[in-house]
Amino acid sequence: MFLNLLLLASCADESKKTKKEMTDNRPNILWITIEDWSPDLSCYGTKGIYTPNVDKLAEEGIRYNLAFTTSPVCSTSRSAMMTGFHQNYIGAHQHREHHKKPLPHGVKPIPKLFEEAGYFTTLMSWKTDMNFLPDTKEELFMNTNDWTEREPDQPFFARITFAGTHRSWKRDHERPIDIGDIELPPYYADTPFIRRDWANGLEQMQLVDREVGSLLKRLDDEGLADNTIVFFIADHGRCHIRGKQFLYDGGTRIPMIMRWPGKVEPKQVSDDLVMSIDIGATILEAAGIAPPVPLHGKNLLGDEIKNRKYIFSARDKMDETHDAMRAIRTKEFKLILNLMPERPYCQYNEYKEGAYPVLAEMNILYMKGLLTPEQSLFFAETKPQIELFDIQNDPFEVHNIAENPEYAVVKKELINQLEYWRKYVINDQGVSEKFRATGVFPDQNPFSTVDEWITKNHKNYDFNTVGWPAWYPTRSLDEWEKVREQWEPYVMRGPTDKIPRPTIGLMARKKKNKKNKLAKKL
Repeated sequence: MFLNLLLLASCADESKKTKKEMTDNRPNILWITIEDWSPDLSCYGTKGIYTPNVDKLAEEGIRYNLAFTTSPVCSTSRSAMMTGFHQNYIGAHQHREHHKKPLPHGVKPIPKLFEEAGYFTTLMSWKTDMNFLPDTKEELFMNTNDWTEREPDQPFFARITFAGTHRSWKRDHERPIDIGDIELPPYYADTPFIRRDWANGLEQMQLVDREVGSLLKRLDDEGLADNTIVFFIADHGRCHIRGKQFLYDGGTRIPMIMRWPGKVEPKQVSDDLVMSIDIGATILEAAGIAPPVPLHGKNLLGDEIKNRKYIFSARDKMDETHDAMRAIRTKEFKLILNLMPERPYCQYNEYKEGAYPVLAEMNILYMKGLLTPEQSLFFAETKPQIELFDIQNDPFEVHNIAENPEYAVVKKELINQLEYWRKYVINDQGVSEKFRATGVFPDQNPFSTVDEWITKNHKNYDFNTVGWPAWYPTRSLDEWEKVREQWEPYVMRGPTDKIPRPTIGLMARKKKNKKNKLAKKL
């Protein structure tokens, strides 16, 4: 009897030891996110920019050339990454959702799965930006400060966002970029103003690169690097016209780099089709955690990724700008289905009109007839229902071949696959008549700007429900020239100049009203 008790105690001790050793050996996770950025980094071959710290991370792990987010804006994309599911499937597809609901289908946020498995979870930056409940960092993570507050030997799951690449942009006085050293996509007019704005964005990324470098150095200094999986990713594509908010590669293609010492060989470059939601599946499997519901994302180190033929993305409401698009992409082709083709690409959006200097420049050139046919496409008053692009021969997606009979077989295949995904994977709800808001607004804008009409009519319409009117153009030529004049000193400032960013249109009125209310209180 005594011997049996000894054996049982010995087995129990061994069981505890094995569990502890397993816990100690599980990898830490450091998930670094930057905002609003495409693969515009020196390790991806972008001209003019110098990002040595991200480049070094890529040298030490694997760089994905064909990585995509599921949506081209922060809250929807982040909602998908936080769960491992496409945002439409979990009801998180409307950017700036006003009626958030708990996650459906038994889905749990990934940080909660790590917490339940004994990990210490922390968000080391302020932004969550979820379109579901719970949505605060205090509810989603155990800690809102740092991994140093974990128990001894406890593995951690840490997320951090470096927000500098979100507009506005700072100049890099240590390494300013000459506008002659950058390369613009062909859908941009080649003017000094546009070149300077593009270069300013690259300079801001250089500043973010140094922040990333400091964080990675900290891993080394604390002796954590060898047992930490590091992911570097952007939440969606670049904050330029035809980028953020749209399903072209400029809005959905992102940088993605993974380093896992001893597990992932260094100096790898992958041309597999991968998605941001694959990160969740990868790190959960690495930590030995089984999600309660099989994720839409797949393990980046598994065979399913290498055999993947299609990736998908979706865009719905952006603030109060109502529109809806779905896209399917292979390595060779991209098909975009515009569910609201009656609306212009450049319909009113308060954020973009107050944040994108190039929007003013390009609208002026368009109204004066000075853009090329490829550049003019984005300023049309309506969209084609289907856009099809031969990515290999048209990487900037400016030649729509949807009506070309030579591509009829490809078009049919992609439409069929896209419709299957919409129906059986994300349970797509499409566009309701209320969302489309047909006949809700007057046929024409009686003012010279849309934001002036919105300001005068905000009490007459529930913009949260029907959105903003889709009148185009959103400003007269004279009004766009005034906006361009406001942007000029800020965009063209020198590396050390202290020139404030202007506030434009509705944003300026909101700022003025806020100051007036504050003054009355005082």
